[in-house]
Amino acid sequence: MIRERETEAVRQKFDRNARWFDVGERAGKAPWRERLIRQARGHVLEIGVGTGRNLPLYDPAITTELVGIDLSPRMLDRARSRPCRVPVTLLEMDAQKLAFPDATFDTVVASYVFCTIPDPIAALREAARVCRPGGRILLLEHVRIDRPVVGTLMDLAAPVIAGLVGCNINRRTVENVRLAGLTVERVESVKGDLLKLITAYPGTSPT
Repeated sequence: MIRERETEAVRQKFDRNARWFDVGERAGKAPWRERLIRQARGHVLEIGVGTGRNLPLYDPAITTELVGIDLSPRMLDRARSRPCRVPVTLLEMDAQKLAFPDATFDTVVASYVFCTIPDPIAALREAARVCRPGGRILLLEHVRIDRPVVGTLMDLAAPVIAGLVGCNINRRTVENVRLAGLTVERVESVKGDLLKLITAYPGTSPT
């Protein structure tokens, strides 16, 4: 029940903020998004597709089909106006309870999403469940900076920012990936210690 209330609160925040959400998207994020999306192969699920910032980046030479989900219907309304060069289906769905059979997708992608999900470990387990054996889970996430002063400041600011926009700036997402039972294949720091490109796969060994 608590998670359901938290999830609904996040939905309401993103519905409310959808109109101006892209204003906060700095141009500097674009290269990192491109590096993430160019690894998305086969049948792809994008969790937290939002306003569709990634949709124009998918390459039909490597992505055959795309499903994008988001909790917020108003974010999805904006995503539907984005161009996309691959066949795409956009659905309203909770990442913590994915309505797909096991082993549906070759790649699961998310960018700047796991800071917003009330139960990120549950959502990561769901991502692993719907990812096929041998597939990859690709995440681009900002994380808590584990340095004494900066980390403490992030912890202090986190409740205020989460209350305003639904983003928990002090999530330890690499650790959460492991706690969810995924195997981390690679972690790349793409912007100091704040922004990580994480490649993982479901289970203990790729096939």
